[in-house]
Order: sequence, then C-alpha cells, then structure tokens
Amino acid sequence: MPTHPDLTTHHTELPSAGGSQDEPPLLEALQHQVAVFARRAEQTRLGGVGLARNSMDRAAYLLLTRLDQEGPMGVKGLAAGMGIDSSTVTRQVAPLVESGLVTRSTHPEDGRAVVLQLSPRGKVRLDEVRSSRRELMELLTEEWSEEERGVFCALLTRFNIALHDAQTSG
Repeated sequence: MPTHPDLTTHHTELPSAGGSQDEPPLLEALQHQVAVFARRAEQTRLGGVGLARNSMDRAAYLLLTRLDQEGPMGVKGLAAGMGIDSSTVTRQVAPLVESGLVTRSTHPEDGRAVVLQLSPRGKVRLDEVRSSRRELMELLTEEWSEEERGVFCALLTRFNIALHDAQTSG
C-alpha cells in the first residue's frame, strides 16, 4: 500500500484507545487526522468538481446557504445564526452584494436596519456549487457503503457540534 503524505497514523484498523509501543494512542491519531483534514480541506477548499470547483469560498457558501434555508434576515440575525460577529458578516456579505448574489434592502419597519436576501442569481449559483460539492463527496466516498457515509456524516456533525459548544462555552 503506498504511503500518503501526512497520514502517519493511517491504519486499516483504528488504533486502540491505549495505543502500544509502536502505535500512538487513539486521541493522538484523531488529533493528527483532524489537523490533516483541516489543511487538506483548506488546500482544496472542498470546492467540488467540474466548472464549479473552488469557485466559492467557505464563508460565501455558508452565508448563502443560511440565507437560502432561513430566508431574508438582518445582519445581526445572520451573525447570531452562524456564531460570528456582525462586523464579520458585514465584511463577508459586501462582495456577495457587489456580485449580485445577495440583495440588501432596508427593513420595512426600521429604516436603519438592513435585510439581506439571497437573490435569484445567488440561488442559481448556490445550487451549482452544492451540486458540484455533492459530486465531490460522492467521488471521495464512492467505495463506502451508504451506512458508512451515514455514520461518517453523523460523527462529523457530532464533532462539529462539540467544537461549536467548546468555542461558545469558553
């Protein structure tokens, strides 16, 4: 089996919790694989395949997805829902408004407040990127069973929730 760069803890079977002399403990292997994943995800941007590959950065994708799922909302609501501050949302939304993927309007009841909404162009673009990313996930996991995909997704979701909870509790 060829050696993959940085997969020094890659095993056919998971290391045991206690580890051994020539095998790192499970938590050591886990932290290493999370670090490798984070770097690889950033390098490839897990952007998808085909024409949509790497065509939308993570922040834009998450903002557009939130607007698609939740509908029009203010900067504060968007920031709270994403767990980031309002100034970050304002900075990240500006290029999306400039490119026509998001519309910005004043709140009907409070003229000082801004309402952000996914534009029709933004919806089309988001659907293209989602499709490309689904293709990439299918390609990367083509040798996995549906059960394995489901378990991985459930565990990754649980891991992301734990990361979020650790950030917000400290």
